Amino acid sequence: MARESFLLRTDPKILDALRGWAEDELRSTNGQLDFVLRKALKEAGRLPDKQSKETDN
Repeated sequence: MARESFLLRTDPKILDALRGWAEDELRSTNGQLDFVLRKALKEAGRLPDKQSKETDN
């Protein structure tokens, strides 16, 4: 799967919470953000079926 980078500006408290959550689940901060976004998109019905099947954990 191809990856694309982008800049994210967020509140430092949000970033600290995300880092802690990622550490708890043995993921990188980037990996945790990707996981959370994919889950939210899937639940909202906005992730194409092909991608949602590839990311089911």
